[in-house]
Amino acid sequence: MGILWQNSFVAFLVLTVLLGGGGAWMTGRAVARSWSAVRILFVYMALLACGIRFLQFSLFGDGLLSLHYWLVTYAIYLIISFAGWRYTRTLQMVTQYRWLYERSGPFSWRDRASA
Repeated sequence: MGILWQNSFVAFLVLTVLLGGGGAWMTGRAVARSWSAVRILFVYMALLACGIRFLQFSLFGDGLLSLHYWLVTYAIYLIISFAGWRYTRTLQMVTQYRWLYERSGPFSWRDRASA
């Protein structure tokens, strides 16, 4: 038993990080593409964390109602989904408003320098 996983590190890596993390990234992208506020991610990631915890319970025998591991899963998904949201929002801002903004990194933009 670890702080991040309950029974199996491989199950944690495959189910929580790869499968659920991919879903969290895509959810963050979808929320950003619809120009929705970032606060809706808190609700969506809570639902995703419940679903993945159920899969870990049913497939690998992990505890279903473990608050600690649900919070760990939820925190991981919030971080990944916010990164997906911010990455997509950066692309949107520099594409939609290219005369105003330029990309300054994968997760940020800045005002375009006036010529």
